[in-house]
Amino acid sequence: MSPSTVQEGDGVAAVDRALLIVDVIAQRGEPITLADLSRATGFYKSTLLRLIASLERASLVIRRSDGRYALGSYAHQLGRCYEAAYRLSEVVQPVLEELVDKGSESGSFHTYHDAKSRICLLRVDSHHSTLDRIRVGDLLPLDRGAAGKLITLYDKGVSTLSDNDLLAISMGERDPNCAAVASPVFGPDNEFCGAISLSGPKERFTPAAVKKMSRMVTQAAEKATITLGGRWPSRR
Repeated sequence: MSPSTVQEGDGVAAVDRALLIVDVIAQRGEPITLADLSRATGFYKSTLLRLIASLERASLVIRRSDGRYALGSYAHQLGRCYEAAYRLSEVVQPVLEELVDKGSESGSFHTYHDAKSRICLLRVDSHHSTLDRIRVGDLLPLDRGAAGKLITLYDKGVSTLSDNDLLAISMGERDPNCAAVASPVFGPDNEFCGAISLSGPKERFTPAAVKKMSRMVTQAAEKATITLGGRWPSRR
C-alpha cells in the first residue's frame, strides 16, 4: 500500500490510513520516529497520532520509551496465526482427505476461537448422501461436541494425559441429530493445535462404527502431530 492508494473520500479511508502506518513500520524493519512516519505516509502528525492511538489500543503498534514506533504484540500474534494456519492446512488437509477416502464420516479440524466458541478451520465432506452441515469458518459452541470437549480440556492445561484425553465422543450434544468423534493434534514443543473430528448423522454412529472411527481419528491425529513436528503422547 502507498499513500497514493488511500482515497480521502472513501468510507474506509481511516482503515486504509491505519494499515498504511502499519505497513510503513513493518517495511522499515526498525523503530521509526513520528517525523519519519509523516514523511513516509504523507500524513500530518496530528492525523498520525490519532490513528496510532487506535493502533496502540489494538496492540498493533507500540510507542517505545525513546518516542519511536514499532510493531506491537498483536502483529506478532497475527504472524504466528498466519504461519500456523498455512502449515496446518498443508499437513492436516491431506489427512482429512485420506480419512474421507477410507469411507469415514466428514472430517473437520477445529481450533479455539474465543471463550465461548471454536472455529472450523478445515473441512472435507464425506461421500455419504446425508451430511452434517459444517463449513470452513463456522463458529461452533466450545462447551458442546467432541472437538469442543478437547479444545476446552487443553485450553485449561493438562498435566497428565490418559487415553480419555486423546479421544472425545459426542452423541447429539451440539445437534440432536449429529454425532462426532475427535482427537487432539499437537505441534512443536507439543503445543496443542486443535482437534480432528469425524462427524455425521447420529444414526450412523453405531457402537461398531464409533469404535472404528475412534481408531481412525486417533491414528490421523497422531500422523498430523508427527508431521507437524510434535510428539504423540504415550498412552497408558
